[in-house]
Amino acid sequence: MARKKVDVITLGCSKNLVDSERLMSMFDRAGFEARHEPENPGGDIVVVNTCGFIGDAKEESVNTILEQVEAKKEGRIKSLYVMGCLSQRYHNELVAEIPEVDGWYGKFNWPELVNTLTNKFPATSSYDRVITTPSHFAYVKIAEGCNRFCSFCAIPLITGRFKSRPIEEILDEVSALVKRGVHEFNIIAQDLSSYGLDLYNEMRLPQLIDRMASIEGVEWIRLHYAYPAQFPMEILDVMARHDNVCKYLDIALQHISDKVLKNMRRHITGDETKALLDEIRRKVPGIHIRTTLMVGFPGEGEEEFSQLKEFVRQQRFERMGAFAYCEEEDTFGAKNFEDSIPEEVKQSRLNELMAIQEEIALESNQSKIGKRLRVIIDKEEDDYYVGRTQWDSPEVDPEVLVKKTKTLEKGHFYDVDIIDALPYELIAQPSLQ
Repeated sequence: MARKKVDVITLGCSKNLVDSERLMSMFDRAGFEARHEPENPGGDIVVVNTCGFIGDAKEESVNTILEQVEAKKEGRIKSLYVMGCLSQRYHNELVAEIPEVDGWYGKFNWPELVNTLTNKFPATSSYDRVITTPSHFAYVKIAEGCNRFCSFCAIPLITGRFKSRPIEEILDEVSALVKRGVHEFNIIAQDLSSYGLDLYNEMRLPQLIDRMASIEGVEWIRLHYAYPAQFPMEILDVMARHDNVCKYLDIALQHISDKVLKNMRRHITGDETKALLDEIRRKVPGIHIRTTLMVGFPGEGEEEFSQLKEFVRQQRFERMGAFAYCEEEDTFGAKNFEDSIPEEVKQSRLNELMAIQEEIALESNQSKIGKRLRVIIDKEEDDYYVGRTQWDSPEVDPEVLVKKTKTLEKGHFYDVDIIDALPYELIAQPSLQ
């Protein structure tokens, strides 16, 4: 008897992806055939895992749901279910507006979907999952939620209070993934800095990563989404001590103006931010810092924007993204600040800031020409292999295009010589030695 097919579509961040992978594992154990983002979703069941972070993400989620509603009307799929952040936040409105959806689940109750369809909860560990990324790397979510309540951010309204996973459970998951062939681990949470506070009454990120780095088979550990206020400085010692903890830190800073930071409720000043960055670079020489900045937040005049531009020029972030402020209903910012900066001004500032960063990114990459770097190979294209260095997180950071002068295998590490550079790509050839 053919197994029913479940096609899962994931929108938004890597934290959502982990939830989709766990859902797929539960479906597999329940006797379904689960597929992730096939080119043509269809068959028995489609599940859309939504994002509700900002306006563009919400629009994409709604459009994807409506596309699958149309597929259901045309008979290309039989049932449609929705889960994730968008349906967590707007459940009642969505149920009323899109009645064609067979079931709505939020950010945390999605395991009930499997029970709904099978009348049982398949036995599974808290971390059992189908790996949808290339088999050599995986994301490991160590916490959910956020207690920071930045004035622009709706995530605490969606995900609730910060909740850490126990250290032993995380280490068990990493050990299990190593046995499955994973050797690159991208550690994710909405706020890495707070890890452990709720469980252990102290920040335990340094202890967690120190123990994780000692697991045999763990080749790379990369840290994503640290918070600058109350930053756990001991993690820098761990990073400096272990070769397999990548010299890379993703830490969203948002702004540098004291006025804007205060309005954002970031709990840190511009001078404190600069001092933190100085200490990070002092303790971990060669570290690559990825940050995210925001333009157009209420209170950002020309003076504050000029401060932000000068900050970017001075800091010379190796990796940087930026976005324009989008007011989110029910946040502190929406309730207390007028979104008065015109959209065209926001977009102009965003373009200007990213143009500055593009020059910095090019110069940073050009400084690597002539150097020998270790890369992991993700895939093979017609004319080259695509790899990444320890400073490159999947999807968001530069790639290394390695010329095909010899055969390289996906998921393996190689030394390559950098021969050219673009703003967001390096060109390399396999090292002869």
